[in-house]
Amino acid sequence: MPKPFLIMFLMPIICLAQHQLTIEVTGVANAKGNINIGIYTCDKSFLKSDQLYKGTIVKSEKGITSGVFEDLPKGTYALAVFHDENGNAELDTNLFGIPKEPLGFSFGKLKTFGPPSFEECSFSLDADMQISVSLE
Repeated sequence: MPKPFLIMFLMPIICLAQHQLTIEVTGVANAKGNINIGIYTCDKSFLKSDQLYKGTIVKSEKGITSGVFEDLPKGTYALAVFHDENGNAELDTNLFGIPKEPLGFSFGKLKTFGPPSFEECSFSLDADMQISVSLE
């Protein structure tokens, strides 16, 4: 088989390579409720629960809780994670919109007057990867 043919045959497989992303959530205070993990792909949709790229919910484990996403294409992503201690599938906030449940982001930190931006939280995925997110 000629080499150019082999390259043409394998090119679609290489271009469609999918990756695994493992998220290790640290600082989980207790085993109540769930850990909600959302993956976002752009600034426009970042932190909008109805516009996340992919999401998962895993049972909370005190200390460290892990979640895994399979089959993610190469790209730029950002994570938002929160500990849904009461299991209502929502990030509970006070009257001023300040979160009452612990949350964390990939690389970005909660600011005095709001969440970090997509750019501050973003990372490139081009191989299997593990990211640690600390809850605040």
